[in-house]
Amino acid sequence: MYWVPCVYQNPYYVNLPMHNFVSPAAYGVGLDKTMGFYQSTYGHNGMMLKDYGANPFVINIDEATKQNNTFRTALWTGNHLQLTLMSIKAGEYIGLEMHPNVDQFLRVEQGQGIVQIGENRDDLSFQREIFDDSAIIIPAGMWHNVINTGNVPLKLYSIYAPPNHPFGTVHQTKADAMEPNESHGYGTGNRDTGTAVGARTPDEWIRYTEFLVKEGLEDVDRGINMTHILQEFILMGVLVGKGYSPEKAYETVEEWERTGESKLLQQSKNM
Repeated sequence: MYWVPCVYQNPYYVNLPMHNFVSPAAYGVGLDKTMGFYQSTYGHNGMMLKDYGANPFVINIDEATKQNNTFRTALWTGNHLQLTLMSIKAGEYIGLEMHPNVDQFLRVEQGQGIVQIGENRDDLSFQREIFDDSAIIIPAGMWHNVINTGNVPLKLYSIYAPPNHPFGTVHQTKADAMEPNESHGYGTGNRDTGTAVGARTPDEWIRYTEFLVKEGLEDVDRGINMTHILQEFILMGVLVGKGYSPEKAYETVEEWERTGESKLLQQSKNM
């Protein structure tokens, strides 16, 4: 076996095999901030899955993705992109999403499913089956969902550019990802995720929530009754105040209606 030291500034060191004779699971990296270099975190207990950004980083992404059992774990968060691991249970789905200013890359390492993408949340016209090694590109502003149609967890990794979640994000379950006290809608490329009233001026709040105004006006044009529109968008405003991004607040309320978690929303839509 031959090993070549790759020296980084400050300094960082990582040993990489020159050939593929070594099992992919035989090496990996973890950041030791105290010592200032990378050390192996592979072994009988697997690698440590945590956010290593924004430092030089090398890892066996196939092994890391398959090892992950959380709905979402951020593995590397920098100023311009973010790497997360995801595990979607059999029969479950990520949920309808749209990132206005974030391009997204997904790659499947285990399982099978369906990806749906469209310019309108009600018209996901692009649909493809996905399997091991499938790569998916989702342009900013496109609505999308990923559904696990198999009998085992769908394991994938996602690259956001710019980052879409706070540094160190870990969602053990999908329910955790929907909790009001979670920070959502990171995608500004920085780490200022505060949404307290004092964090923005009134005009900044208006600009921040323009997405909801646009969606509300589209609902009016579609002829949806005003009671339903007011119910939905007041709820979305409450969630924004709880720390959700406008986009995540919209997705959450729409899912409450779609899944029947809110019977009252379903009733008012049909009035």
